[in-house]
Amino acid sequence: MVIPIALSVHPGTNTEHKFTLLGIVIVLSTAYDLRLQIFLKKDPKTTNKLLLSYSVYTNTIRLVTYKPSPGALECVDGIRAFAMMWVIIGHTFVNLMSVNMLHNPSDVKKFVISFWSLWISSAPITVDTFFALSGLLLVYSTAGKVTGLKLIKNLHLFYLNRYLRLFPLLAACILLQASLFHRVSDGPMWEEVAIQTERCRKYWWSTLLYIQNYYNPTSMCLPHTWYLAIDWQLFLISPIILFWVVSSKKTTAWIALSAGLLVSLTGASIYNFTVGFKSSLGALGPQRENQPDYLSYYYMNTLTRAPPFFVGMIFGYILHLQRGKKLVMSKALVTLLWLLAIILSSAVIYSHYIVIQEDWENHIVDDILNSYMRSVWALSVCWMIFACVHGYGGPINWILSHPMWKILGRLSYAMYLFHYPLIFVVNGTSVVSLYFSTEVSVQRFLADFVIAVLAAYLITLFVDAPSSVLIKHFLGGGGGGGERRPEPVKPWNGTDNQTVANKSNSNLEAPDHEIINKVDL
Repeated sequence: MVIPIALSVHPGTNTEHKFTLLGIVIVLSTAYDLRLQIFLKKDPKTTNKLLLSYSVYTNTIRLVTYKPSPGALECVDGIRAFAMMWVIIGHTFVNLMSVNMLHNPSDVKKFVISFWSLWISSAPITVDTFFALSGLLLVYSTAGKVTGLKLIKNLHLFYLNRYLRLFPLLAACILLQASLFHRVSDGPMWEEVAIQTERCRKYWWSTLLYIQNYYNPTSMCLPHTWYLAIDWQLFLISPIILFWVVSSKKTTAWIALSAGLLVSLTGASIYNFTVGFKSSLGALGPQRENQPDYLSYYYMNTLTRAPPFFVGMIFGYILHLQRGKKLVMSKALVTLLWLLAIILSSAVIYSHYIVIQEDWENHIVDDILNSYMRSVWALSVCWMIFACVHGYGGPINWILSHPMWKILGRLSYAMYLFHYPLIFVVNGTSVVSLYFSTEVSVQRFLADFVIAVLAAYLITLFVDAPSSVLIKHFLGGGGGGGERRPEPVKPWNGTDNQTVANKSNSNLEAPDHEIINKVDL
């Protein structure tokens, strides 16, 4: 039986007209580009970037073109790609396990508390990978390029460039969720898609203001964007520490960075020991009775999620201090640090198996895990980056730094935004009861991953890439002839062309090592 859902607003034809107009612009821009470059053999440097901003041909070339640059953190793209895949597989499993038409719900419960589900039940910890990356890249790409005074003087550009960088794809995702996704299909499980549509029509503004994790956490538009809200909020307060980091005095910088981490850890610890949530609520476990409160007051709380960001800032500063230097470490020390990183990260993952058992009752351990496991995970990830950058990563660095991850790294923000609504759409099209098994779930993940990559590619070409060109033009970058891959916007007066990562407008515009992490759960 199809469940009728009444939507308060009918999209009408205005949205259809907008999509049609966008399609016409894309076709014309691409045709103009092909005529100039293929038939007339025009030098791309002499063509008008604005007229080519919607060209599928040029934007695809920019997407797949990779130019190594000095000081690049090559392994970051690999980490970002693997973390994004972990996010998608976690969301695939949790959405499949929570549908109302499962044929074998008892098997789901057995699987969730088993050891073999550990790679799924611990998936939420990957969010802290992105928080650590965000803090690390913020400091690494800013330190040495601006002074504290210039940072404060141009603070409005610091925030404006970041906001404009995130806005186009986020706005596009909200628009599609509010106007199009619910019209794709129908069926007995289509209710959740309609609910998501209604929420976006009502609360789109709180998502664009990045306050959805506090204003309407239980009914937010695009529920997975709570991460963006926290990341933006941490970015807002980062100049308090960043000012001292770029002041060129190492002692002052270390005091500021240490104070930031200490204050965040202390605040998070006091809060966690006060509220006393079970740590199993963060996994895909059976103890779900208090999960709404857990999500609202712990999981999506900026205070409790801040420490990994500050761990990342510290390692970003360490990497900055060692930039361009040959770091010599003894084999014994490197081995010891790798063992510590592996043991600590494995302990964090394994702890999910322990606390997810139905007979688990230890509030002290729960509070300790909620307070410190995310920082420990971030510490392990940051060490891995440090080791890879300085030649102590071995085969891990070879895998993470492989060029094949570059495209996924550039698409990761779009994948993050669009994979979750598309999972709802795919699940909603089912008209028969679903049978849960690991094999079926992995197959669903592979399908969801491919769909997410294709959707990210298209939305990057049609929205993100054109927006970056237009934003650069209207912020003073010019719109005349130029290279296919132009330099990023300069947010600071007097800085060189290696612009601060967080302030460049697009993943396609910035040098790869300066692409700020824009993603997760």
